[in-house]
Amino acid sequence: MAVKLEEQLLEILACPCPEHAPLQVGTPSDPEADFLTCTACGRSFPVRDGIPVLLLDEAVEPPSAG
Repeated sequence: MAVKLEEQLLEILACPCPEHAPLQVGTPSDPEADFLTCTACGRSFPVRDGIPVLLLDEAVEPPSAG
């Protein structure tokens, strides 16, 4: 199921990483996943019951390159 958040909310949400980059819906491998992915660090944050969990401890780290 794809994440359904209001566009205004998505515009103000940001990753808690030092860059505070915007988030995009889904993951790089699954755009329909119930996650929000940071456009800077690549961490994916779960969306549970329609609520984004923007905690670094809950994030899924991006796969290592190389």
